[in-house]
Amino acid sequence: MPRQIITTSNAPGSSLFSQGVKAGSQVFISGTTGIDPSTGRMAGDSIQAQTRQAFANCEAILREAGATLDDVVEVGVLLTDPDDFAGMNEEYAHWFPVDPPTRYAAKLGAEIPGLLVSIRMTACLA
Repeated sequence: MPRQIITTSNAPGSSLFSQGVKAGSQVFISGTTGIDPSTGRMAGDSIQAQTRQAFANCEAILREAGATLDDVVEVGVLLTDPDDFAGMNEEYAHWFPVDPPTRYAAKLGAEIPGLLVSIRMTACLA
């Protein structure tokens, strides 16, 4: 099955990995942070602000792949500080208010100054 690399200027990117990959009916979104693509800086210093921006970035990549948040079947959340779990959940609930996808959360191993959260997603298109 051929894979299609998904790229958009509406989310931060890197030459080290693809923002997303579409393979058949599945869309895989790389770990995406709270960087605002218009400024290249973190969207804020709160877990809510960075989670909100990370979701907006994931949504932009999904859209480029022809998917939406309704197609998401799994979300992975990596937190720099596990004490930010409640704040992340506060913002997360706005993006998936009903019938949320499966999810895991873990501590982010890499120490990157200012980075509070990284979110990855898997979507399945009908």
